[in-house]
Parts: sequence; C-alpha cells; structure tokens
Amino acid sequence: MNQKPNAKGIALLPIAVFLVLYLGLGILFEYILHIEMGFYQIPIVVAFLAAILVACFQNRTVTFDDKLELMAKGVGDKNIMIMILIFLTAGIFVGVTGRSSAEAAAYFLLSVTPPRLAVAVLFVVACFVSVAMGTSVGTITLLTPIAVPVAMDSGFSLPLCVAAVIGGAMFGDNLSFISDTTIAACSTQGCEMRDKFRANFKIALPAALATLALILVISFRADATPVAAVEHNMLLLIPYVLVLIGGIAGLNVFIVLLLGIITGAGISIATGQMTALDVLAGMGSGVSGMFETIMVTILVAALCGMIRAYGGFEALLNFIRRVCKGNRGGQLGIGLLVGLMDIATANNTVAIVMAGPIAREVSAEYGIDAKRSASLLDTFSCIFQGIIPYGAQMLVAISACATLGYSVSAFEIIPFLFYPFLLCVSSLLFIVLGNKDR
Repeated sequence: MNQKPNAKGIALLPIAVFLVLYLGLGILFEYILHIEMGFYQIPIVVAFLAAILVACFQNRTVTFDDKLELMAKGVGDKNIMIMILIFLTAGIFVGVTGRSSAEAAAYFLLSVTPPRLAVAVLFVVACFVSVAMGTSVGTITLLTPIAVPVAMDSGFSLPLCVAAVIGGAMFGDNLSFISDTTIAACSTQGCEMRDKFRANFKIALPAALATLALILVISFRADATPVAAVEHNMLLLIPYVLVLIGGIAGLNVFIVLLLGIITGAGISIATGQMTALDVLAGMGSGVSGMFETIMVTILVAALCGMIRAYGGFEALLNFIRRVCKGNRGGQLGIGLLVGLMDIATANNTVAIVMAGPIAREVSAEYGIDAKRSASLLDTFSCIFQGIIPYGAQMLVAISACATLGYSVSAFEIIPFLFYPFLLCVSSLLFIVLGNKDR
C-alpha cells in the first residue's frame, strides 16, 4: 500500500456520488421546491458518509480492515489535528467577542464620516471585522442588519449596501489568520500562516482598493442623507486589533487566539456587555458552531486516504498535466480545481479541504511554492463562494434583509459584488505576471 498507485478515474466515483447528493438535492430544494435555504437543508456529513460507503464497496482487492487503515492514516495526519485544534480555538474567540464589537466599528465610522461615504464605510468595516473574526458568514450576519438601515436612511440602494458587506466579508475570509479557509489552506499545503498572508495580501489589496474606488465613484454621484447615530463602545475593538496585530507579527496562532480570548472576555465582563456565565455560554456556542466543519474535515481526510490509495489523485494529476502546462498552468489548475469544488459544495472550507491534498501534489509536480499554492486555494475558493447565489453568504444576507422586512434577491446583489470579480482579475494577473516560485 505504500507504492505509488496507478491512475484510475473510477476511484473518483465517491466524490461524484457526494456531488450528486449534495449539489443535486440542493438545486432540487432551492430552485424547484423553493425551500428556504434549500442548499443547507442537506446534511453535508451524511452526504460524505454516503461517499465513504461507496469508497468502501470499491476495490475488492483491498480488505475492509485495510480500508479502515487507509482512512485512519488520512485522518491521522498532523495537519488535520492542527486544523481541528485551531478551529476549536477560533470558535471560542468568536463566541467570546460577540456582535457588539462589529457594531461598534460600524457605527463609529458612520458617525465620523460624510453621508456619501456610508457604503464605503460598510465595505471597510466588513473588511476589518471579517479579518478580525475570521468568518464571512458571521460578518454578514452582524453587519447586514446595519446595512439595511444605512440604505434606508442614506438613500443608497439596498443591493449596493448588502453587496458592500458581502465583498468586505470575503476579503477577511480570504486573509484572516483565524479564518477556517486560511487554516485549511495552510494546513493542507504545509506553510506558515504569515507567509500565506503575505502572498495573499498582494492579490487581495489591489482588488480591495479597486473595489473601494468603484464604490466611491458611485457614492459621489448619488445624493445621500446622514445615517442615524447609535451608541457604541470602542473598547470592544481591542481583542480584534490584538489578534490582527499578533497574526501579522507572526506569533503562534494559538498564542494569538488565547490573547484575544482573554482580552475579549475581560473587556466584555468589565464593560457589562456579558456576565461570566455569558462568556462561558459564548465559548460553548462558539465551539459548537465548529463541530460540523471539524466533522467534515475528518470525513474528507478519511475519504481522500482511500481515493489516493485507489489511484484517484493520480488520475486527476494526469488530467491537469494534459490541460495545464508549466508552472503558471499548474497554478491555474489549482485555482480551477478548488473553484469547481466550491461550486459543487457551496462551502469554501470544504472545497479547500477536498482540493488541498491534490493541490499539494500539483505543487510538487510543477514547482509551486507552498505559500503560493495555499494562497491560490484560499483566493479562488473565496472568489466563487462570494458570487454563487446559493452560497451561505448570499443566503444569510438575503435572510437578514427579509427578517427586517425588506426583500432583495441574489440576482439584484450580484452585479454590485465588485470585490469577488476584481479579486478574480487580480488573481489571474498574479498568476500571469508574478514571479514563478521554485
């Protein structure tokens, strides 16, 4: 079992089964039966269990005990363990800091800037909050209820304001040190987070600046009225700022998160935002929110262990060799691979976990540096996740608007999603014009 397996396309059948179950049922529920949040009614863990069952019935030459051993080796990888521990710690941090910090950042900037900058403020705040919190869905959940009254008070269109929040949220999802996509990308490629951040920053910053410029052009052509002031406490931003500074400085991610948890809990209790019991409850809910992601990580690792042994990865590598030539072709292959996985799963973390082991072999084949490979995985997954109309980010934003009594569709928002589109342009330029890492 230690020999390099022969390429066998049939070994990819479990992935096809997963995609049919998850994507097929998602389309059925969301667009045919019109079930709200239809894509998220399918238990992704069950879909992966079905895929593993198919893999267990494949390759009769391998005994069931040996298949269990293959799965165990996949799950037992050191990077999988690191990923799970970081997921848990990041969940505790988000649970402790809560939503008050995001609101404080938004309303502070809205109170000190001209009305015409309201949409730009929403984008900048979403960028900051998502980088600090490491979650695009969490950022959208926190800021969309602010974007709606901003749109109503200022006169800007609701789709534009919501799109500014989604774009900023994807910026942080792509860059944050505690984002599950960053954790997954770095862990699967075996690189340091600070190295991936530096490579990623060169792609994300130009796209963010271009997005901000576009928003400002639209804003200065519109008539805007002042946004109503809301009380805020700037002390609540300290934990986020500390995590951001610690991550950029290259401190160990566990030390950074522990510092954020301690300061977040202390400030929340001292300012009366939470009691000690509330902090403990927040920690529990934060950890619970990571359970499905952790379970998916374990199941994907087990599934990939069998697919690799059956020759599935080698079959994918052969396909990439035929289609993509040279170092730049390999980079584009990694981007398209994770993008297709994201379209199929509507979950950028799952897409990275699935594509990561293949991307690592592509990197070795084409001489692509680990930090560059991790950056491409994270960036392209966020590009597609930020645009697809059935992604959690879009659905949560639409649901938050509906909760406040305002109706907006994904197809009204998509034309204003400047950041994901510009991030795609920036990523392609990064591949074409960037220095080849060998």
